[in-house]
Amino acid sequence: MVKHCIYQSALFCYYDDVMIKGSITKNLIRFAIPLFFGQLLQQLYNVVDSVVVGNVLGKEALAAVSTTGSLIFLMVGFINGLFMGNSVIIGKRYGAGDKVGVSIASHTGVAFAIVMGIVMTVWGYFFTPTLLKWMGTPADVMPSSVQYFKIYFLGGLGNILYSACCGVFQAMGDSRRPLYYLIVSTVLNTILDIAFVKFLGFGIGGAALATVIAQFVSAVLAFVKLTMVDGPHRIFISKLKMDRATLGKELRIGFPTGIQNSVIAIGNVVVQSNINAFGSVAMAGCGSYFKLEGFVFLPITCMCMALTTFVSQNLGAGEVKRVKKGSAIGCAIGVACAEIIGFIVFAYAPVLLRMFSSEAEVLAIGTIQARTESLFYCLLALSHCLAGIYRGAGKTTIPMIVMLSSWCLLRITYIIIIVRLIPVVNVIFWAYPLTWSVSSIVFIIYYFKGKWLKVAEI
Repeated sequence: MVKHCIYQSALFCYYDDVMIKGSITKNLIRFAIPLFFGQLLQQLYNVVDSVVVGNVLGKEALAAVSTTGSLIFLMVGFINGLFMGNSVIIGKRYGAGDKVGVSIASHTGVAFAIVMGIVMTVWGYFFTPTLLKWMGTPADVMPSSVQYFKIYFLGGLGNILYSACCGVFQAMGDSRRPLYYLIVSTVLNTILDIAFVKFLGFGIGGAALATVIAQFVSAVLAFVKLTMVDGPHRIFISKLKMDRATLGKELRIGFPTGIQNSVIAIGNVVVQSNINAFGSVAMAGCGSYFKLEGFVFLPITCMCMALTTFVSQNLGAGEVKRVKKGSAIGCAIGVACAEIIGFIVFAYAPVLLRMFSSEAEVLAIGTIQARTESLFYCLLALSHCLAGIYRGAGKTTIPMIVMLSSWCLLRITYIIIIVRLIPVVNVIFWAYPLTWSVSSIVFIIYYFKGKWLKVAEI
């Protein structure tokens, strides 16, 4: 990436990586690589929980950890989606050279994260039993699920604050610092997981506690660094407050993304509820696959995030032609990576799933799901990349509508009808390729209409 002076005073000139000049392909890849390793480490949080819990405590405990995944994404996904608006505004203001605007947006986003982190902690902790009952969680795993979920949400503040701070760094073109903090916290999470569950006998609650501690460590590291950087995004604790006008713009952009994330999670909760009806073996098998699938999503997620930053900065700088070219390149990279990984998952699913469980029945269910979905990862990548492009342009309502109609309503309708006609768990797995296909077609049509390129006031 090109070095560009973005903040100058009598004492210093601050430099950071930007995406408005230089090779588009190199910029996207260089920005995405640290994101990839960061996302990989984040996946290791839950994977370590599953590996330790599944191998030390058994399939019932693994099922308990698995069934909380959709609920966790429902809560965290919505709030993290809100902060997408903050990142888009910072990126556009940065590209336009608005230093004061970057500072205001950074302080507003972090202050809002602290408030929402506290709200999520309280709400998630007290509503855990009710949420799990709505999902139809089996009685034999309910106590463990409640325990894991309650402790996990005690770390809500750390989770949300870290995401907000990383969003500031990434909007400024810095995807490396969040990676450094995740390395520290992931190593800590792994050590504590093994110590709490295997050696100290804390059970499933120990796995959740290890994750909470690790999340707070990463949040503190990211926040402290933001108070020390030299640039317009530097955080001053005395100035932490929410600017009403900026917050309003952030919410207008971020709220649809939060709804979109929740819609996806609601669809997954319905899927999980139907899986739960087939018993703990199906829960453990599908849960193992979903953990594996999290790794599959990494290149897709990272290219999506890179495209969002690329589009926001370049639209802010008025580089419309560069935006079009970069969007095409980013989508091509994301789709190619996803399909290569899809072939690998299809071929080696039993081996890969053995990380989470060695029980034959669990492996059989997970393998069927992997081989049903893996060859369609290209469609998933295309949908996510195009959604990332639209979010970078501030057009977040379109992805929300598409996800609501296809990844929620269509998915739920399919499952409700088909499972009653064919009561086997296998038919549930086809809900994903079906809805990925529909969303991809709609996103492509909207892309070529070109309305997303119209720049709104920031």
